[in-house]
Amino acid sequence: MASSSALIALLVVLGCAAAATAMTYTVGEGQGWTVGPNYSTWASGKPFVAGDKLVFNYASQAHTVTEVTKSDYDACSSTANGENGGSTTTTLKAGDNYYICTVGTHCSAGMKLAITAADSSSGSPPATGTPPTTPSTTPSGAPARLHAVPVLAAAAGVLVKLALF
Repeated sequence: MASSSALIALLVVLGCAAAATAMTYTVGEGQGWTVGPNYSTWASGKPFVAGDKLVFNYASQAHTVTEVTKSDYDACSSTANGENGGSTTTTLKAGDNYYICTVGTHCSAGMKLAITAADSSSGSPPATGTPPTTPSTTPSGAPARLHAVPVLAAAAGVLVKLALF
């Protein structure tokens, strides 16, 4: 009987771990962080959650990734230079997150990104911004956050078999 309680507790912990898995998104997918792509379209419908990571890939020294306030985002201006090393990874915080390129007129040409991330502890989107509508998908077409499910199901099956024998 004690082993079944331990098994149930382990399955609950594994289920919570799968739900809390942070995602990593490559901004602009194959096009990367550059002048041209519509980053609002790219972000639309992705279920961003606090703790998720954004990877910005760009030509080193040709662009920057600068986290800014909403007013700096709207004005396409910042006194900060941001990172310009060619690849920048940032972690989303709950609520609104704003990024621009501070090189020349890149921001005003569309090189800016606004993301609203849900609070990871509540699982619901914050009151500001546009809530996500559809899950992002991986190249296989499966919802990205569901890739842990088959692994957890297999682990649960093994644990159940062990508990029965």
